[in-house]
Amino acid sequence: MRVGVIAPWRLAPLLVPALVSGLTEIHKAGRCAIRGHCGSESFFGPQLPCPDNGLAEQPSAATRERLLGLCGERWADGAVCCVDEQLDALESNLKRADPMIAACPACKENFFNLFCSFTCSPDQSLFVNVTNTKEKSGKLLVTELDHLVSDAYGEGFYDSCKDVKFGATNGRAMDLIGGSAKTYTEFLKFLGDKKFLGSPFQMDFPRPNRTEFPGMEPLGYKAKACDDPDPAYRCACVDCPGSCPELHEVTEAKSCYVGVLPCLSFSVILIYSVFILLLVLAVSGHVAYQTHAKHKNERLRLLQDVDPSDDEDEGDIVHGAGLLDTPQRHYPPNTVVDAAFNRLGRICATFPAVTISVSIVVVVLLSLGWLRFEVERDPVRLWVAPNSDAAQEKAFFDENFGPFYRAEQAFLVNDTGSKPGPVLSYETLAWWFDVEDRVRRMLGHNGTTRLQDVCYKPTGDACVVQSISAYYGGGFAGVDPNKWREQLKDCAENPAGEGCIPDFGLPLDPKMVLGGWQEGGNVLDANALIVTWVVENHAEGTRELERAEEWEESLTRLMTDIQWEAKKHGLRLSFNTEISLEQELNKSTNTDAKIVVISYIVMFLYASLALGSTTLSARSILSHPATALVQSKFSLGVVGILIVLMSVAASVGLFSAAGVKVTLIIAEVIPFLVLAIGVDNIFILTHEFERANLSHPDEGVEDRVARALGRMGPSILFSATTETVAFALGAAVGMPAVRNFAAYAAGAVLINAILQVTMFISVLALNQRRVEAYRADCFPCIRVRRAEADSFAAANGSGGPGLGYGLEEEGSLQRFIRKVYAPAILGNRAKFAIITVFLGILTAGLALLPKVELGLDQRIAIPSDSYLIDFFNDLYDYFGAGPPVYFIAKDIDVTERLGQQALCGRFSTCEEFSLANILEQERKRPEVSYIADATASWVDDYFMWLNPNFEQCCVDGERESPSSTPCFADRDPPWNITLSGMPEDGEFMTYLARWLEAPTDELCPLGGKAPYSTAVVTDDNNTAVLTSHFRTAHTPLRSQDDFISAYASARRIASDISDSTSSTVFPYSKFYIFFDQYTTIVRLAFTLLGSGLAMVLVVSTFLLGSVRTAIAVTITVACTLVAVAGTMALAHVSLNAVSLVNLVISLGIAVEFCAHVARAFSFPSARREARAWAALVNVGGSVVSGILITKALGVCVLAFTRSKIFEVYYFRVWVALVCWAAVHSLVLLPVLLAVMGGRGYVDPESEGGLEQDLRSRRYPALLDDDYDSDDM
Repeated sequence: MRVGVIAPWRLAPLLVPALVSGLTEIHKAGRCAIRGHCGSESFFGPQLPCPDNGLAEQPSAATRERLLGLCGERWADGAVCCVDEQLDALESNLKRADPMIAACPACKENFFNLFCSFTCSPDQSLFVNVTNTKEKSGKLLVTELDHLVSDAYGEGFYDSCKDVKFGATNGRAMDLIGGSAKTYTEFLKFLGDKKFLGSPFQMDFPRPNRTEFPGMEPLGYKAKACDDPDPAYRCACVDCPGSCPELHEVTEAKSCYVGVLPCLSFSVILIYSVFILLLVLAVSGHVAYQTHAKHKNERLRLLQDVDPSDDEDEGDIVHGAGLLDTPQRHYPPNTVVDAAFNRLGRICATFPAVTISVSIVVVVLLSLGWLRFEVERDPVRLWVAPNSDAAQEKAFFDENFGPFYRAEQAFLVNDTGSKPGPVLSYETLAWWFDVEDRVRRMLGHNGTTRLQDVCYKPTGDACVVQSISAYYGGGFAGVDPNKWREQLKDCAENPAGEGCIPDFGLPLDPKMVLGGWQEGGNVLDANALIVTWVVENHAEGTRELERAEEWEESLTRLMTDIQWEAKKHGLRLSFNTEISLEQELNKSTNTDAKIVVISYIVMFLYASLALGSTTLSARSILSHPATALVQSKFSLGVVGILIVLMSVAASVGLFSAAGVKVTLIIAEVIPFLVLAIGVDNIFILTHEFERANLSHPDEGVEDRVARALGRMGPSILFSATTETVAFALGAAVGMPAVRNFAAYAAGAVLINAILQVTMFISVLALNQRRVEAYRADCFPCIRVRRAEADSFAAANGSGGPGLGYGLEEEGSLQRFIRKVYAPAILGNRAKFAIITVFLGILTAGLALLPKVELGLDQRIAIPSDSYLIDFFNDLYDYFGAGPPVYFIAKDIDVTERLGQQALCGRFSTCEEFSLANILEQERKRPEVSYIADATASWVDDYFMWLNPNFEQCCVDGERESPSSTPCFADRDPPWNITLSGMPEDGEFMTYLARWLEAPTDELCPLGGKAPYSTAVVTDDNNTAVLTSHFRTAHTPLRSQDDFISAYASARRIASDISDSTSSTVFPYSKFYIFFDQYTTIVRLAFTLLGSGLAMVLVVSTFLLGSVRTAIAVTITVACTLVAVAGTMALAHVSLNAVSLVNLVISLGIAVEFCAHVARAFSFPSARREARAWAALVNVGGSVVSGILITKALGVCVLAFTRSKIFEVYYFRVWVALVCWAAVHSLVLLPVLLAVMGGRGYVDPESEGGLEQDLRSRRYPALLDDDYDSDDM
């Protein structure tokens, strides 16, 4: 869009006058200083005024009429100092200024009054003094003069115009008419300076001073204020802050702080401190009391001569078997579940071939869904629910206004030295403009597409390329090495000046093309050149979109080559194309895949080797290697891993068949998650089965397998149920990334658990038959004769064919837990200390929660060596403009006056809280609204275009034709600032169609084609406006918090507008779709995790038969989650969809760590302390070897990833998860169970009472080292 600028030299010669010899010698009322035109300094130069100190003269009737029409009723009588040729120039140039200032009557009045008085005032000599002339062709030409303007008028004039908006450029009129002046002196100086494309003579505006200018004084006119009480001069809110309504104070939720601490942090720390203080006092009092009581008892004993008690050590948890009191209660659900698993184990062990075959067939059938396997890569469909407001609003915008354009951007930066320096030089510009020319000529990947074929062309011909090359006509050829700086400075100061406007017609904001330059600073000090190629966007799947993407691929390759050229020039180039981010994300995924696979292999190898160690010691392997070949369980570990992979494959197939797409999070996390959850069940089943082999060696394999599954099946049911339900809760979330993950995870965990209690049990039975047949592991066709001989040689009657030589009933880890660890943490003082410490950890975690930030920095989501890292850094450091934002209005009839008044802002009858007025007021508080630019209001510019004073805007006939007339020239009622003369209904639509096709150029900057052709959507019959948008821009957004706050603010503003206008208004910007999740993610996180914890409580209560035990488990899981969340704050892991998925995983893993300990706690003793001790000893080793070490090894491999997102959101979080879950389950949970656990139940697997149970090795943890069962 080409915008006319008020060339000051055109506003100066309008001030030109008649022919009189000599300078301004007489300064008296009634005398002139200049009059008429006397010629020009050069052939193509503008006309210069003649010095004329003569008397003012009465004009002719025709001249008087023209003067009245142009300058107002004040000129109805009296002499003047101007002639017709001056009025011609005055009228022509004031009409050029009129479109930019007419919206504010006060500014227009002051502007017109200044130049009408300068040109025609009969007292001209009182405030104008010619100071220099030049003789040409026998005539004197004025080359310099002084023009006195009072401070009051100058300030009033500037104040009335400084905030006037020019909607076509979405900027300030002052940028066009005053060179972006900041004071009235700068404003006047801009108008008067002699310069290229400026005033042809020097017009100075000195401060009035009677000593320096004797006999002279400025005119006594008072400037009209923009908020003048007279409606004829009062300006609208958009153009005058004084006319604006006061918006209500924003009541956004602000963070509560006590000093530097958030209120939550302060509260929990205070509560914990008070608790510690009370605890210290209580302990001190208790110790004092105990000491006193001990001394008193000692004195009594000495007096009574009582022998010391033999039971001084009665505080021990277990002292021999005497304290092993048996619970008498039965829990029916537990009995039923135990019997069901016992029966299932016997069936699977009896019919292994059928079980394995059925399992494989079912998995294969489910895996057929892979035929519909699809990966969701579109970030929009990944992070936003299709039915969410953000997704529907984006779809609405794309459908009505077209998809948001594609931006290809490059930063050329001079920071290769120790610190950033100026980037601009003649040589740099010459080289860079050649680069731009190469981009224009570059062919796309298909060999036929050029920039001209794919670029965005708002006026139909010229591409939108935002670059300072536009300041030089698009190229650098012919630019004088000595004058390029002046041209750059002129265009930066006045982007709409002649020679500065690019071909596509819209002035360039210097902040968009010059990085590091602040308005008012030296433009030559800019640290970066910024170039943006805007490409037309199209719907997915279209050939036009493919062509654009092919061209972008070629641009990426070209820019990569140019990066090396930039280094040779001592510069650095960073760039981004629309396809870059997706490509780099995929590259990151491919890199991560290797690390993930290695992680799986490490866990697989450990599981396979560790399972074999359950029945083998290092001594037995070295002394009897043949036996080791038989006792090895490597193949069993392989089958366990295969079951994990089968469960993942079945889950993917099942949900793919249901149309649920796989996301990258699912592909990378689900196998790891299921492997981490599934491996520990394999360990626990295998360990329990080996104990059954030792305790019941004479029973058949089927019976021993049934016993093992009967005992551990309920634990697996407990953990699998809670995990499945917890994950399934996430499927109710609208965000596809979380919902799809939850569905796949729940399915995989459930299928994995089913396969483990069926297929794996069958394989376990087959493996035991292999062992008892003395066949080699992995090669069952080979019978190891030496192992058979060793076994029979070592047998002493207590063993059997499955008990090989050198097997140990208790491993070293279990022995350590029994002898050292369990007694250490379950002592009274230890329990007290542990609860205190973990309350401190909980307090710290809660205190850190407010420090967890929201967002996902794009620089983290891509590989650490990606070329986009530099681009995003430069974007935040140097780009001085914020992203555009559109406020879309619908459900409002703009053809009616009420609808027009609800939207407009530049007319006196616009609603006080109209859309334009609210946005204008929000712009004035950017720290709250994040709105920086004036609003491009199509309604206001459309009505201004109808103004008959703009003779080249709305005209009947050809523009610039003598026969053409303004559309509203003879309208009744006439066009006016009150809207009373504006069209409605069908007439409104007729003129609207003409306006949207009207060119935007110097003749009429208000034409709607360039800025508004896609901003207004009408129905097919052009009878109504269906929807329209109002464009503004955000402040520069430098961080994730800025983006989130800007989005929230835009939502608030749109809601306020909707309420005040009784219509539907919503905001849209390209980045909103990605930040919509943060409006609800905190609430979503608490909902998901809270619901998960509730389900843990419910399920554990039912399966464990105790509310108190369930509460202990739930507290442990909750404390683990709080600790992980607190670690996220310390590790700088922000909350987003990825980390929310990890928190849901944390809940499942925490349950996995706790489930088996909690289940084992229910049996066999009635005393809580004894049962907590037994649970820890019996399954603690399995938790360490099967869960902790497996997960730790897998997570540690992730430390070697090159992907920042994996390092931050997976490695850091999962390290914290594994550590905290292990610590809480193996330290806090046993203590809680010992303190508050529920009552125990009769173990359905127990036969013949506790004595036989102990003899059969069910609970050796409860026996002393020297205990002999025969003594009972």
